Amino acid sequence: MFDFDNAFVRELPGDPEVGSRLRQVESALWSSVMPTPVAAPRLVAYSREMAERLELTEADLNAPEFAQVFGGNALLPGMQPFATNYGGHQFGHWAGQLGDGRAITLGEVVNAAGERWELQLKGAGPTPYSRSADGRAVLRSSIREFLCSEAMHHLGVPTTRALSLVATGEEVVRDMFYDGHPKPEPGAIVCRVAPSFIRFGNFELPYSRNDAQLLRQLVEFTIRRDFPELQGEGEALIAEWFATVCERTAVMVAHWMRVGFVHGVMNTDNMSVLGLTIDYGPYGWIDNYDPDWTPNTTDAQGRRYRFGWQPKIAHWNLVRFAQALTPLFGSVEPLEAGLQRFADAYTAAERDNTARKLGLAECRDEDVELIVLLHGLLHAHEVDMTLFFRALADVDLTAPALAPLATAFYDEAKRQAGEPAFLGWFAQYAARVRDDPLSADERRARMLSANPKYVLRNYLAQQAIDRAEAGDESGIHELLDVMRQPYDEQPGREIFAQKRPDWARVKAGCSMLSCSS
Repeated sequence: MFDFDNAFVRELPGDPEVGSRLRQVESALWSSVMPTPVAAPRLVAYSREMAERLELTEADLNAPEFAQVFGGNALLPGMQPFATNYGGHQFGHWAGQLGDGRAITLGEVVNAAGERWELQLKGAGPTPYSRSADGRAVLRSSIREFLCSEAMHHLGVPTTRALSLVATGEEVVRDMFYDGHPKPEPGAIVCRVAPSFIRFGNFELPYSRNDAQLLRQLVEFTIRRDFPELQGEGEALIAEWFATVCERTAVMVAHWMRVGFVHGVMNTDNMSVLGLTIDYGPYGWIDNYDPDWTPNTTDAQGRRYRFGWQPKIAHWNLVRFAQALTPLFGSVEPLEAGLQRFADAYTAAERDNTARKLGLAECRDEDVELIVLLHGLLHAHEVDMTLFFRALADVDLTAPALAPLATAFYDEAKRQAGEPAFLGWFAQYAARVRDDPLSADERRARMLSANPKYVLRNYLAQQAIDRAEAGDESGIHELLDVMRQPYDEQPGREIFAQKRPDWARVKAGCSMLSCSS
């Protein structure tokens, strides 16, 4: 079924002890550990597109053996299960050794096109890095990760992918609200897929232990395997690699800001060196535009990972990453140059976002001011970000009015109060459009390709979860299908393109979420 080339375990030092006993793992980047079998693995859903990339047929997916393997009960020839060892800064504080606490990589597949894909089971049981947890995952969080991985891909956001969602036939006890009332929930396992799951934290841990040799081994391996396009040697090559990571991170976060995605847990151990969105926990999409909103209940007080702070936090995380690499450099100047690449790349990407979202051929300096003014109006008057930008493409700028945008407002009184200010903004925008070389049709097409109609709002995901927990899994398939074409109109599916209903403001899972999964 697969051609395995498990470079990570072949080329990098591993833990001499095998198994899931909790321990501090020194001088090693991975530990050999087997998935823990489950009672009754059953395939619930899969990504057709990811299956095709892995050259899996429908017959492969529907065979009983598939659920056995991707539920953690069996291995295919060539699989070498392991969990990686890393550290990280969590909510701004160094947390020491963390590691894959409930993720077990089965192996690295190389397809006929030469693409490398790491297959990783999330929720497959305890590892040496599980700390006080059981290594399992519940159905609700697994549905959210499965759907969001694929939704982000179709939105054009760099992301890890998901191949499959398997129900385990077992229950997992979780305290969803951290209020001292744990209860059993159905368990599940997601097979997530990426060229690599290496994170900033993989480099931070050997740095924290003064293990420069292990740090250098990992850096050289990562460049060789995951960045083959980079040329050079020695310090110059490592500097170019770091700058590339900075640039990719900037592009990724700019995409988050374009579509209104909030990661929720931007710890350094949740940041991919490939610039991929990784670890879908308490994420969310902006409904009413609010730069101070975070979907993470754990972050409710400090709001460190709020929507508007994501670029700032990405830079902070890159500074921690740069610090971890200092033993490999004679001075900090090359690392500072890499951080400047982040700033420059983010500025360029955000200006591109502005031009695309407003349907302009380019973003001028005054256009930055124009969109900042618009964001202020959206925030002050409680306007849905996704609906507003999508509908903006259809506003008649010869006689602009708020009527075509009425459904984007959450509060009618605020809409009425804000109408003069919005009409003033439209006057500025219309004047700018008249000075732009794009035709009306070109402007509209540009806007519709940057402003999605459908995003995976928390309440939509929660509705699919509620149905699945009640025995109806069709909502997962339906939502996945809608999210495959987020920029298309999809007549008949308008119900998935509505603003958050009032009942979802306070319902668990529809606004803020905990890390409990």
